[in-house]
Amino acid sequence: MSEKDFEKEIAAIKARNKRVEADKAWETSWTRRVCIMALTYVVVVLYSMTISRVSNVWLSSLVPVMGFTLSTLSLRLVRKLWEKHR
Repeated sequence: MSEKDFEKEIAAIKARNKRVEADKAWETSWTRRVCIMALTYVVVVLYSMTISRVSNVWLSSLVPVMGFTLSTLSLRLVRKLWEKHR
């Protein structure tokens, strides 16, 4: 392999690492979580309004959103435990 090939390969690896770091940052970001929470809330509100006769749709729709949020927070701990015992 020539020096140019090595330089190209190193540049490709650095670019890949940068993409992987950005993906990981997005996956753990609060921006992503808040967006998912908002979308989940809208979907549950619409579902509740069309399908069921819930007395307080706005309040009852918070239950699945809070469940999702708590699961994302607890999964970080579960992942650390999984990695430790892997």
